[in-house]
Amino acid sequence: MKTTPPAQEPAHHIAIFQETTIRRTWHNEAWWFVIVDVVAVLTDSVQPEGYVKDLRRRDPELAKGWGQIATPLRVETVGGAQRVNCANTEGLFRIIQSIPSPKAEPFKRWLAQVGYERVKEIENPELASARARELYQAKGYPQAWIEKRLRSISVRGELTDEWKVRGVSEGKEYGILTAEIARATFGMTPVEHQAFKGLNQVKTGNNLRDHMTDLELIFTMLGEASTTEIARRGDAIGFDENQLSAKEGGKIAGNARKALEAKTGKPVVSRSNYLAIPGAKARSDDGSATAKTPALAKPKKK
Repeated sequence: MKTTPPAQEPAHHIAIFQETTIRRTWHNEAWWFVIVDVVAVLTDSVQPEGYVKDLRRRDPELAKGWGQIATPLRVETVGGAQRVNCANTEGLFRIIQSIPSPKAEPFKRWLAQVGYERVKEIENPELASARARELYQAKGYPQAWIEKRLRSISVRGELTDEWKVRGVSEGKEYGILTAEIARATFGMTPVEHQAFKGLNQVKTGNNLRDHMTDLELIFTMLGEASTTEIARRGDAIGFDENQLSAKEGGKIAGNARKALEAKTGKPVVSRSNYLAIPGAKARSDDGSATAKTPALAKPKKK
C-alpha cells in the first residue's frame, strides 16, 4: 500500500497525549516524534534534554544505538523551524524501556493508536480533516472559523503539491515562496506577521495561521490559490519561475486586500490572536486577563 505524507500544516504536526503536546513530523513514510517532548511527558522533567543525557549514560546499549534511534529532523520550535532529535515508533519504544515510569504503558498504547489512525487516514483522507476539526473544536474555536481554517489547509496542500511536481524543493524554498506570497498579500512576511500578533512572546501555540482572523485566512487562501493557478497556466518550472508566480499570486490578494481596506477604512492585518484557549488566559488591549475561551484577543501593547 502506497502511503502519502499528511497535509503540511501545524494541525498535523502535533499530537495530543493526555492533553500534552507532542511535536512530530512526517519522514520516510512514518510519523517521527520529538524525543524531548516524549521524555517530558513520561518523566515530568523540567529539563528533558538533561534527562535524555542521563538515560544514555545509565544505559550503554541505548547510547550505543543512539545514532540509529535519534534522527535530527526539521520541526517547529520557539525560534522557528530547527533540526531536533526525533524517533519513530520503534525508536520510542526502545527509549521508553529505559525510563522507569508508570506512564510508559499508556504511552505505548497511545502510540499504537496514533499509528492505527494514520493508516485509516491514508485509506480515507477525509478522516484527517475530521480529526483536525475535532482538535479545533476541542480547543474552542468558533465553528465558522474552523471551516475556513480547514479550507485553508486544503488550499495550502494543493499549492505545495503543485510546487513539488514543478521542481521546488521542500524546506527552504517552500519557506521563501510562502514569504513572497505573504509579503505581497499583507505587506509583511509570516515572521513579521507573528511578531505583529505578539506570537513571538509565547513558547507554545504560536503557529500563525491558527491565530489568523477570518479575513486574514481568506486573503491567505486567495494568495495561495492564485499562485497555484498562475503556476499552472504559465507552466512554471523550478524555483525562479515559481517565485515569480508567488509574487504575482500574492499581488492579486494584496490588491484585493487594499481595495477592501479602502472601502471599510479598517486594516485587514490584525493584532488579534487566539491565545485564549481553554485553560489559558489571553491578553486584552489593556493587558488584563480575558475569559478562558478562544475569542480573538489582542496582545498587550508595549
